[in-house]
Amino acid sequence: MDLEKRITDANATIVDVRTTAEFSGGHVTGSIHIPLQEIPYRVEEIRAMSRPIILCCASGNRSGQALQFLAGQGLSEVYNGGSWLDVNYFASKPKG
Repeated sequence: MDLEKRITDANATIVDVRTTAEFSGGHVTGSIHIPLQEIPYRVEEIRAMSRPIILCCASGNRSGQALQFLAGQGLSEVYNGGSWLDVNYFASKPKG
């Protein structure tokens, strides 16, 4: 399954790992904000989220770090969506 299909999956959860200031400046509608440095403390919260989980940030670097950490914690169906702008593009496309 390609990333666009994962992002547009009705069960998908989008998690933005940017700073609070970055998130406040714009984000994907309905996304959950968990700054990268909080990821290790919120693993159980993330584990309980609907799958697939799409991680995003400004460029894909921090979301890649978050993915690597979460994969090490045994979480599956978690993906690096890259830039929140790219994720937003797919998430906001008309369905159908």
